[in-house]
Amino acid sequence: MLKFDIHNHILPSRWPDLKERYGYGGWIQLHDQCNGKAKMMRDGKLFRVIDDNCWNPETRLKEMDATGVTVQALSTVPVMFSYWAKPEDTLDLCQILNNDMADIVKKYPTRFVGLGTLPMQAPELAVKELRRCKMELGFPGVQIGSHINDWNLDAPELQQIFAAAEEYEVAIFVHPWDMELGGRMSKYWLPWLVGMPGETAQAVCCMVFGGVLEKFPKLKVCFAHGGGAFPFTIGRIEHGFNVRPDLCAVENDINPRKYIGQIYTDSLTHDEEALKFLVKVIGEKRVLLGSDYPFPLGEHHPGKLIESVDAFTDELKNNLLFDNAMEFLGLDRSQFEPACTSKTSPMCVDGKSCHVEDASGEPSSKKQKVECC
Repeated sequence: MLKFDIHNHILPSRWPDLKERYGYGGWIQLHDQCNGKAKMMRDGKLFRVIDDNCWNPETRLKEMDATGVTVQALSTVPVMFSYWAKPEDTLDLCQILNNDMADIVKKYPTRFVGLGTLPMQAPELAVKELRRCKMELGFPGVQIGSHINDWNLDAPELQQIFAAAEEYEVAIFVHPWDMELGGRMSKYWLPWLVGMPGETAQAVCCMVFGGVLEKFPKLKVCFAHGGGAFPFTIGRIEHGFNVRPDLCAVENDINPRKYIGQIYTDSLTHDEEALKFLVKVIGEKRVLLGSDYPFPLGEHHPGKLIESVDAFTDELKNNLLFDNAMEFLGLDRSQFEPACTSKTSPMCVDGKSCHVEDASGEPSSKKQKVECC
């Protein structure tokens, strides 16, 4: 079966010194790129050590082939959102990131699509970059954070962005970020283990209770990490809406369960029973394979959990692994079904034979006929 991974992250191999470019600190830079690793540094402090699969598309392709991933929807690492910065500087950085992503997609159009990043703290600039992502770069979607500084996703200021996304048929992938790191959250990796699911649930609730999904019914929104805590607390959320409408129904008087079937989530639950429950609650056509590649909390063999669930029919597995992403992003399956889907290995589809190309994109001197699965 084909696999389309909606949730993974990439960085450029290099970008300008942003402190020098903008005149103030707080930015992420890559340092000490050697031996297949690099340090993400912020103001001289280590943020994270990454491997070259985070910036090298050829390394990424080899690992995709090894795990049977046909296509990735590329998105930036959330720490790069930079909503805290001056809007014009965030826009400039977004364009650096988006242009680099577009170059990768152009080089490997059957293996990658792009999800752009936007200066969300400046909605008018964000709308312009959203249009550019769609009309000039050909991206079918964008990735945004679970909140924008002090704005939740129901903030009136953001509505023009959602209106533009609906108008231009740009899908939105919501990723948690900027969790509480100090105090009681400072131990045990709690911001990532507990904070992220809560962040995502808060984002869903704000879009539901705030009437965003009611006002923009054709807006396509997918929430990372299996929708965080939301699918598993929908009963509590609905009950709260019913018993305290004075608190919950102040912006939208529609029962939150009505939006089940309208929202999407990725599949990243790390647990078979949780995945089965997620699919039951959110819907068989609304859950998309997402791995969080290439980071430790991701599914290291994307799609393996879906494939291992005996209770899932082959049709359902195909929906979760590939077709649901096609519908979410408005893409055509055929564009990822040429004779050979890889430029680095003969991973083929639909029983066709193909020839092999090397990582440079040039055909090998000997075109090899291979039997395809």
